[in-house]
Amino acid sequence: MAPYRILVVDDSGFMRKIISDLIIRDPQFTIVATARNGQEAIEAVREWKPDAVTLDLEMPLMNGIEALQIIMKDNPTPVIMLSGISEDNTRETIKALQFGAFDFIRKPSSAISNDIHQVGEFLLEKLRIAVLTKRYQPIITISEKQEPAVNDSEQAKPVIEAARNKPSQQEEPIATPLPTPFKDRSNTVIPKTEEKQPLKQAAPPLHTKQKNKLEEAAPSKAKSTIVTRKTVLREPQLEAKPVHVEPPSTRKEKAGSPIAAFKHIVAIGTSTGGPRALHEVITSLPADFPAPVLIVQHMPPKFTKSLAQRLDSFSELHVVEAEQGERVTAGVVYIAPGGFHMELAKDAAGYSILLTEQPQRNGHRPSVDVLFESLATFRELKRHAVIMTGMGSDGAKGMKLLQGCGIETTIAEAEETCVVYGMPRSAIEAGCVGHVLPLQLIASQLVKAVLK
Repeated sequence: MAPYRILVVDDSGFMRKIISDLIIRDPQFTIVATARNGQEAIEAVREWKPDAVTLDLEMPLMNGIEALQIIMKDNPTPVIMLSGISEDNTRETIKALQFGAFDFIRKPSSAISNDIHQVGEFLLEKLRIAVLTKRYQPIITISEKQEPAVNDSEQAKPVIEAARNKPSQQEEPIATPLPTPFKDRSNTVIPKTEEKQPLKQAAPPLHTKQKNKLEEAAPSKAKSTIVTRKTVLREPQLEAKPVHVEPPSTRKEKAGSPIAAFKHIVAIGTSTGGPRALHEVITSLPADFPAPVLIVQHMPPKFTKSLAQRLDSFSELHVVEAEQGERVTAGVVYIAPGGFHMELAKDAAGYSILLTEQPQRNGHRPSVDVLFESLATFRELKRHAVIMTGMGSDGAKGMKLLQGCGIETTIAEAEETCVVYGMPRSAIEAGCVGHVLPLQLIASQLVKAVLK
């Protein structure tokens, strides 16, 4: 079998040599060409048609973000971004992932052999996954959407209003059916649970959406329609070690905000391809979505903060990187910080975030299984779990546990829209998925489930 052909793009000759040497350590890869800037990268992709590309962010003439968008439009190819860890770099990396980059790695910080070796192992792991991806056509790019969320008045309302006004459970799905390959992919298999007891009022919300996102509810800030875009048991745990961070009171609070009580909670797990998938789902939820959303995205420290900020700028909901001990309220999306497991906890004052530094699960911290398992005991809540694109099986055991604990909704992303169909497939094979849906229908299913 011929080796996979890789294009290396970096303005530094030293870094092109380092990255090329790391890649050819694996005999299944060969360097087909190198490029010094974004313009050369576009021409090389067109000429050589590589199986994958490594692309630096900061380059002269044309940077990595600009080149990526053209590559994704003209010659969709798996692109792995090379990123620094500065705030600007992490922010641009998240943008690249939403524009269609397959994944990213941290650039070697120096010529120190241990650091280069570690980066090389991560790079080869991601390349092996990327070249085996049968289909690489971005489902959605941010350039197709208005940036950030704007007042689109009433044309986005139909699918949301259909759920709000639903008189019975016998009506048709709220989203417009897709063509045959997607149609009839959703079939509910999870039985109804008994009536839950009313939930006590939660503590006052600690988050307030800036730019008046939560003011005047949703009528003036409707979404563009989401259907027209293409785009086991709990393992034994060591005693949790709470993370010592600043108290949640450091977040700004809106004077006079109502107490955000909730009876529903949504938990989402994702990995490779997750930032784009999360953008599609989170930005399609309405401003008055009456549930908190807890998210585990496999991602290193610092990058999760940039992901939260990026999603927040587009979403009607308030999106934050979760902090230890903060109160969980409806209408807020909490993203687990890189390097920490995130769980839902409860005390006399209500529900809160618990962050721990327990050992990795399924090779990850944060882990989707840890988040899902933490919801198992809260039967008073109507719980909704979602697994989307990602390598491996993280989340399948946790979703299986929730299935046995009366969970309301379980959703897995359909293979047709996954960048990597590992995590959803594992959950489906475990027999714990009630709905298998393409990415663009997941938000509408959540709205239907929460507002019914």
